Amino acid sequence: MRRSARFLTLLAAAGLALAPVLADARPGGGSSSGSRGSRTYSAPPSTTTAPSAPRQFDRTMQQPTAPRPGAPGVGAANPARQGGFFARNPFMGGLMAGLLGAGIFGLLAGGGFFSGLGSMAGLLGFLLQVAIIAGLVALVVGFLRRRQQQAAPAGVPNAMMREGAPPQPAMMGGGSAGRGRPVDELGIGPADFQAFERTLVEVNNAWSRGDTNALSRLATPEMVQYFRDDFEALEQRGWKNETRDVKLEQGDLSESWSEGPRDYATVAMRFSLVDVTRDKQTGAVTEGDPNVRTMATELWTFVRVQGGPWTLSAIQQAS
Repeated sequence: MRRSARFLTLLAAAGLALAPVLADARPGGGSSSGSRGSRTYSAPPSTTTAPSAPRQFDRTMQQPTAPRPGAPGVGAANPARQGGFFARNPFMGGLMAGLLGAGIFGLLAGGGFFSGLGSMAGLLGFLLQVAIIAGLVALVVGFLRRRQQQAAPAGVPNAMMREGAPPQPAMMGGGSAGRGRPVDELGIGPADFQAFERTLVEVNNAWSRGDTNALSRLATPEMVQYFRDDFEALEQRGWKNETRDVKLEQGDLSESWSEGPRDYATVAMRFSLVDVTRDKQTGAVTEGDPNVRTMATELWTFVRVQGGPWTLSAIQQAS
């Protein structure tokens, strides 16, 4: 019986230490996902809403292309799709493997990570040690991610002001001009901004319902696949995420351009919402607060076939 209890405890510890963190379970999973056409590996121009370069893509199906000479905002191409955190940081992978290996040996030998499990107190002590280790790993992961974000190439400054023209109103009452000149090759207008804001709300509503059919109408097949992956990750934990009462607080255009028959527009948006994750069986809150609004800043890229509706093509997290 004691050996079975130790084995189950080991499985729980391994899952806690190695499972991906879902602290940001809203659409996009708090990661940068999707494609921006030929500019996927280029940092979009900065705006008032998102003055710093966004996080590079964690998930994308777009293959890197050689930069065009003189192209605006072209940064260094990422030679391959980024792997997971431990793939990019082998030291942390080795550290976690060593800790878990020590734990397995200790359990099989009758002990915990650092001490015995000869009693219930020992078992509780083991769980406490696992929690401490997981917390330390999370702190190191966050520190290394922040360093990677700070090393990302900065985008070209941009504004929502046309030379010799009055300031263009920000998207639905959002922020005004950023630094530098705008990169608006398409002439994005109020109707486009309204479509972007509407898609922001509708994507979150469809996400909360788990409605992949609705998401398929609102986003590209690539983004829908990432949404499915995130649904599966939540399902494995028996969780369900809800994002409701989404309100755009500020937004402005970063850039717009054409590639053959397709138009692209990247928009920085700061929005507030109620973001809550619950246990599907009990309804208990596992993350978030149903009574507190949270703020998020993201860059959404939209694509359309000329003359067609805008659909979501990418979500990038602001630094």
